[in-house]
Amino acid sequence: MKKTLLSALAAGLIAVPAMADTVRMGTEGAYPPYNFVNDAGEIDGYERHVGDLLCEVAKLDCTWVKNDWDSIIPNLVGGNYDTIIAGMSITAERDEVIDFTQAYLPPDPSFYVALAGTDPSVITAGIVAAQTNTIQAGEVAKGSATLVEFASPDETVAAVKNGEADAVLADGAFLQEAVDASNGELVVIETVLLGGGIGIGVRESDGELKAKLNAAIDTIKADGRLNALITEWFSADQAVY
Repeated sequence: MKKTLLSALAAGLIAVPAMADTVRMGTEGAYPPYNFVNDAGEIDGYERHVGDLLCEVAKLDCTWVKNDWDSIIPNLVGGNYDTIIAGMSITAERDEVIDFTQAYLPPDPSFYVALAGTDPSVITAGIVAAQTNTIQAGEVAKGSATLVEFASPDETVAAVKNGEADAVLADGAFLQEAVDASNGELVVIETVLLGGGIGIGVRESDGELKAKLNAAIDTIKADGRLNALITEWFSADQAVY
């Protein structure tokens, strides 16, 4: 799910002390169904429910902090919150800057989405939009298509609709909602599996917090509550544990 190119962040970032009494859960709040802001102005979505359940199981006092995606890792390292739970795929590159728990969601297929009638060759020969600092942006950059990056996921979809891009590559669960709401204007033209699952990002210094969250993830995997949340928030095609 969200993902990528972070080696530049490794230089110059100063680690802060380990976790405080209240664990601050950092998320983007703009990537449904993973996370979003509901009509009441509160963080909602799959990750809000998973995070709250993990905090309950681990007996942690947790609060939620909203942060833009493009600065979400620097602000974790800088101490503005204690975790990232924001559709972030576990990658070796990110692991050089922060640490991760085990995955709380198996890899979600990524979709290439375009206007109906678009030739699928745009995947390799056209202009493809992706959110900056994601594994999807990295995937496009490796190929022969022209990558255009945007700060928010909604901007990537808008780029296809207004002709700035021929297609968009993003997590399937996010794009499926846009396709369903488009009344046939948008269609899926290709599916690709990226990443190794979604984990909670923590600072390298927060081994105790990581251990508590990993134990809680083990518990809700074993008792079926994690699978129940996956089934509630994602399509029948989403893998479970």
